[in-house]
Amino acid sequence: MAQLRQEVDPGEAGLDAKALDRLDQHFAHYVDEGRLPGFLVAVSRGGRVAHLTAHGHRDLAAGLPVEADTLWRIYSMTKPVTSVAALLLVEEGRLSLDDPVARHLPAFADPQVYVGGSGAGLRTRPADGPILVRHLMTHTAGLTFAFYQNHPVDALYREAGLESAVIPGSNLAETVDVYAGLPLQFEPGTEWNYSVATNVLGRVVEVVSGQPLDTFLAERIFGPLGMTDAGFHVPPEQRDRLAELYGDADGGGIEPIPGLPLHGRPRFLSGSGGMVASAHDVHRFAELLRRRGELDGTRLLAPRTVDLMTSNQLPGGADLRSFGSRPAHDEPGNDGVGFGLGVSVVIDPERTKAPSGLGTYGWSGVATTTFWVDPGRDLTVQFMTQVRPKGSHSIYPELKRLVHEAVTD
Repeated sequence: MAQLRQEVDPGEAGLDAKALDRLDQHFAHYVDEGRLPGFLVAVSRGGRVAHLTAHGHRDLAAGLPVEADTLWRIYSMTKPVTSVAALLLVEEGRLSLDDPVARHLPAFADPQVYVGGSGAGLRTRPADGPILVRHLMTHTAGLTFAFYQNHPVDALYREAGLESAVIPGSNLAETVDVYAGLPLQFEPGTEWNYSVATNVLGRVVEVVSGQPLDTFLAERIFGPLGMTDAGFHVPPEQRDRLAELYGDADGGGIEPIPGLPLHGRPRFLSGSGGMVASAHDVHRFAELLRRRGELDGTRLLAPRTVDLMTSNQLPGGADLRSFGSRPAHDEPGNDGVGFGLGVSVVIDPERTKAPSGLGTYGWSGVATTTFWVDPGRDLTVQFMTQVRPKGSHSIYPELKRLVHEAVTD
């Protein structure tokens, strides 16, 4: 087990210690109010951890504190990891971003696109072109999530039993085949819609590599990078390190809720949201990207590949708000933010909701975990807690503001 540690004083890294104290106090107030059980925040410059705070509890009922080695369900922060896995195969020539997905997953050979109507009267037409691997990585494939509740195709996902993006009891291959049998919301490549696409990408990785997704990630990413706790389940000897998952309670505050079934290898290996990791693991992965594919002498990807991954891939340089017509994505926070291959990318800092440097990239998870890399400031940040809010959370813009106030150079 490796553990994240502070490596340098904030002042040496161009950070204001008093401003970082304000950051800690701000989120400690959330804990005092019962809005968060606890949290971990880490800020690094030039790869060195200059601020690390663990505060509050990982398990309120048991009275267990958040510690540097606490394990967290990172949910959608799994997506960039799966994207790196696919890019490894691209560099080896075993996969291309412009491969039709059907070349590897034949169930996608005849995609149908929504035309109109709903329920039994829903109408479709054959897609003009195939779903490509790059469409999966940019969420422009036309796939969706069942929980959006704003489109007739979303309703079909719910009817198919995909409320949690997986058919209960099914594995990744079986679930992806169900996705393939449902209509697309739009012609591939023409809009952005955050979706189950990264689960499909995970299945592509399995088929092309000939290995289960968890095995491929362990051998090709976690092992080489020293991500010693990352995976899809928690071994018995580490279970006391796993943070409890909470949700918003009806009467205010938070209460424990069911989370990922991490006690034993899951049948469904979700490349979209199935991972658990420590702060050390997240830091190692972020550093791989900040250093453009290399870490401590181990190179996983070429610099140009990471540059491609972390640059906006939406056609015409569009941002998420203008390229995503779904109501779920028509949010001010999507202004000035594009999307790369598995990560969001700031393309216009002046239009973003929170202070952000040009080219800043990263992603978040539904349990209020996040990481980002700001190349211009040589800055990496992560924030970890375990609360699934019922609505949108103000934590992320507040965190970005407080971190940026601490940068002195």
